[in-house]
Amino acid sequence: MWFIVIATLLLAGCGHHHAPPPNARLSDSITVIAELNDQLNTWHGTPYRYGGMSRHGVDCSAFVLVTFRDRFALRLPRQTSEQAEIGTRIDKEELLPGDLVFFKTGSGENGLHVGIYDTDNQFIHASTSQGVIKSSLDNVYWNKKFWQARRI
Repeated sequence: MWFIVIATLLLAGCGHHHAPPPNARLSDSITVIAELNDQLNTWHGTPYRYGGMSRHGVDCSAFVLVTFRDRFALRLPRQTSEQAEIGTRIDKEELLPGDLVFFKTGSGENGLHVGIYDTDNQFIHASTSQGVIKSSLDNVYWNKKFWQARRI
């Protein structure tokens, strides 16, 4: 009898976790979507430049840093590898506007890529080949390279 009670209690703790709510500055999805779309319109086509942090050229982690700083008054680390450690890891199915999406596009620290989830399985990011754009998580390339999502 005790075995059943203990086993039930242990198994109850293994249930599906729920993603935490987003930071208060990211809690209104309508506002977040509007800010992300405005940021995309402002930066669209800005060329990719490793180490860049301006409209003359920007890399993926700098685009994320600048977006969160300018649009949401949140400070994020500069490097993709550091951004991949902040907030809480969430399931892909739990993505909300403003969550970070990470990809393993190569090896080592320089083989990481980051973007910001928008809506409808889309994310905005600084692409090495096309500059700042919106892409789909359903795209074969991004779907294959997807690594993790994090909520700030």
